[in-house]
Amino acid sequence: MSSAGTRNAGTTTTIEQLLAAKEIALACGSGGVGKTTTAAALGVMAAAHLGGKVLVVTVDPARRLADALGLDAVGNVERRVPDASFADAGLTPRGELWMAMLDTKQSWDDLVRAHAPDAKVRESILANPLYANITAKFAQSHDYIAMERLFEIHASGRYDLVIVDTPPTRNALDFLDAPSRMAEFFGGRLLRWLTVPYRSRLFTAASKPFYQVADRVLGSKFLEDIAEFFVLFQSMEKGFVARAREVSRVLADRRTTFIVVTTLETAPVHEAEHFINALRERRLHLGALVLNKVLPPMLLDDEASAAADRLASAATELAAPLAALVKASPEQVGRVLQEVAASFHNFQVVAKREAELRVELAEAAGVTVAVPYFDADIHDLRGLVRVGERLWRV
Repeated sequence: MSSAGTRNAGTTTTIEQLLAAKEIALACGSGGVGKTTTAAALGVMAAAHLGGKVLVVTVDPARRLADALGLDAVGNVERRVPDASFADAGLTPRGELWMAMLDTKQSWDDLVRAHAPDAKVRESILANPLYANITAKFAQSHDYIAMERLFEIHASGRYDLVIVDTPPTRNALDFLDAPSRMAEFFGGRLLRWLTVPYRSRLFTAASKPFYQVADRVLGSKFLEDIAEFFVLFQSMEKGFVARAREVSRVLADRRTTFIVVTTLETAPVHEAEHFINALRERRLHLGALVLNKVLPPMLLDDEASAAADRLASAATELAAPLAALVKASPEQVGRVLQEVAASFHNFQVVAKREAELRVELAEAAGVTVAVPYFDADIHDLRGLVRVGERLWRV
């Protein structure tokens, strides 16, 4: 397995080649950089050109991905994108595109059913009034169950490629660490402390006042009720810990890769660098870097820059013949022309900075792709094809 920050010896030069060699690709990045769109576009292109069965999974609660793929209802159960949608976008896919959106509660229910030691424990956990609240709000609950769902889908062998649209970058680190944190939870002090009042009626003189005060404030036998739930939950420790280790192995497998998506604005770039370093520290494979909403290369063209200079110098002269055409005074037209030239140079400054950042960031990944601003919002499969064509073989 290649480590993050190492190029693939020239063997992988496009995202198409990268995904052709992988079984799992996790798209990561901060919010608002086009990560969901990128994941969906890659799924569209993989199904169209690589063939086989491709699944795009989002753990983002927003419904943008489903809307973009023309699916009005989606959840834990994977749904196939109709071939008619591809036809409308001018494509005839070689394979199939499926999608799913994580349903946290349903996934936890399925996990309890899989790991409970017997039917009695299973039904006791599912019926416990604390269960729904704890699994919804417990730290890393969503992140862990997302990893569990990824593992389950991959292990089923139903799909040739699974593309995961992960939470924003800082949360994505929780996403990476969730399996190990779940394993630590089962063997940690917190779980032992929570189960003390249920496992033993013998408290020290120091602990008795605490439980008495807690009962008065929180309600009769509140801590004991919590303890009873966690005793039941702890009965699944063996299965949870074993599965958490398996999930971690899948992330580090040579068939898994990460695709970091970012714009070239300051904050997203810092987030991208943070995540790239995290991948490197964990020795996870960074396969590609997608630079989204990049300014067009013509802004770096010396001839275009010279043309902007000439436009500014000749603004007064050009304004007279143009004024009649646009029905404005020559003075107004002249000011507009000068502003256009000045705006070009302002954008040029930003474009040069972006170019420098691209060179720096490109050192980290085997494949680096720049996707430009589009003149329209990406809201359907045809739009995803436009993005995909920029990503695929460049």
